Amino acid sequence: MIAEMNLSAKAQQLIDLEDKHGAHNYHPLPVVLEKGLGVHVWDVDGKQYYDFLSAYSAVNQGHCHPRIIAALIDQAKKLTLTSRAFHNNILGEYECFITNYFGYDKVLPMNTGVEGGETAIKLARRWGYVKKGIEDNKAKIIFAEGNFWGRTMAAISSSTDPSSFSKFGPFMPGFETVPYNNLQKLEEAFKDKNVAAFMVEPIQGEAGVLVPDYGYLKGAKALCEKYNVLLIADEVQTGLARTGKMLACDHEGVRPDILILGKALSGGVLPVAAILCDDDIMLNIKPGEHGSTYGGNPLACVVAIEALKVLKDEKLADNSETLGELFREKLNEIDSELITTVRGKGLLNAIIIKEKDGISAWDVCLKLAENGLLAKPTHGDIIRFAPPLVITKEQILDCAAIIRKTIESYN
Repeated sequence: MIAEMNLSAKAQQLIDLEDKHGAHNYHPLPVVLEKGLGVHVWDVDGKQYYDFLSAYSAVNQGHCHPRIIAALIDQAKKLTLTSRAFHNNILGEYECFITNYFGYDKVLPMNTGVEGGETAIKLARRWGYVKKGIEDNKAKIIFAEGNFWGRTMAAISSSTDPSSFSKFGPFMPGFETVPYNNLQKLEEAFKDKNVAAFMVEPIQGEAGVLVPDYGYLKGAKALCEKYNVLLIADEVQTGLARTGKMLACDHEGVRPDILILGKALSGGVLPVAAILCDDDIMLNIKPGEHGSTYGGNPLACVVAIEALKVLKDEKLADNSETLGELFREKLNEIDSELITTVRGKGLLNAIIIKEKDGISAWDVCLKLAENGLLAKPTHGDIIRFAPPLVITKEQILDCAAIIRKTIESYN
């Protein structure tokens, strides 16, 4: 497949270098990028592309947003890391800003989304023992089938995808799964008094942008309240304006007990994650019981504040909602048997490719790249489309035309 991209000697050399010295745990599209700005990226040969993955929604504010980069540079010249052994002059300001921004009592800063998930589970287990009265070491966390929140041992212990968990066991105890978008099965699971929390993605991103029925989240929240179970919302990919609201939970007016954020919390500049909840949950963890050397570092805090300000100042949630509707409308106009489904919310969208005459979703993505648009398959037959939220109407129409031209070329 790499040969089909007609790579330059320079690009091929760089890919070979990765292949020789790096772990083979990814299968990237064969393009080698060296520059990004806004909705565009450029490869080492100077070819320009629309980025329709946004680093899995980490670059919602666009590549190298000038305000975020300026904040990064300014703080990097002063102080980057102290660890939490000492106070610094930025952390409290950030904690005040983000808790007011989302309406929670407390925040626990971490670095990556998967660390956020691990932290949320620890908080929920501790709450279960201290507040709900679950017997020690018997707390259970319920997950939805098809979930994806990373590849740590805890994350794969909750996975139903063999490519994540096969031959990596034994696994974390106390995790159970129920079907996604099924309140009846969820209630059955909640009848176990040892259940402390239900952790769920409001829209399952890695599973192929699966959007549950309207009312699913509100129903899940009601069941959590009925059975004294915490609702943990994994908004690492769906949050921060991606789906047309600041949080995907906002579409149903649901306030999770624990909120996990990451990815675009830094605008794609460096790893920043946050776990937000109220005092009744957060204050059960005492000094020395959880932490991170880099969590809450001054550089991350400054960047996160600016990244969050950009989302509101540039009305990126509104842009996502409006252009997402337009984008899906244009995708549905494509005349091809290759596309069996178009789905999504805001600017988190996907199409399902029906393999025809040996043409796969991977082949379509290779041709999209040739035509100047970068996307990546997931689960074999699904192509996810998630451009930076700074994209304009003219650009979204241009991209829809590229996708249409590419798909209809197989007719």
